[in-house]
Amino acid sequence: MNFADYHALLSLYADYTSVVDNGDWDRWPEFFTDDCVYRVQPRENHERGLPLATLSLESKGMLKDRIYGIRETLFHDPYYQRHIVGTPLIRAADDDRIVAEANYAVLRTKPDQMTEVFNVGRYLDTVVRTPEGLRFASRVCVFDSEMIPNSLIYPI
Repeated sequence: MNFADYHALLSLYADYTSVVDNGDWDRWPEFFTDDCVYRVQPRENHERGLPLATLSLESKGMLKDRIYGIRETLFHDPYYQRHIVGTPLIRAADDDRIVAEANYAVLRTKPDQMTEVFNVGRYLDTVVRTPEGLRFASRVCVFDSEMIPNSLIYPI
């Protein structure tokens, strides 16, 4: 993998983090291919090969439905989230595809409370080249705890 490709991957991760931290929900699905997979799964299920996930979306259309739900149908206490994402480790790369993983921590702040650690785990990503640049074909967020507080509203 050359430096330009690695820089493009770092930019993809940084831009993604900025969009989800700032709640720019219209832009979130654009980080993915049309036939993408986005899954948030507990570590225990992932390691055992069990398919049950806290959230499982299997197309860009499903991601857009999730955004509609965030805006129009889900009722929850408002909160902010802030991601801290480690440097991606490249597991495999060729001319068309990059397989990478990175650790993440998501902090959550409700306006009237102290900041808390909301979710910690690792991203398992398959990134592909498209005419628009690098996009996630698959993003599996494997979280370490068997529990998450309340419900999962915003993307990880």
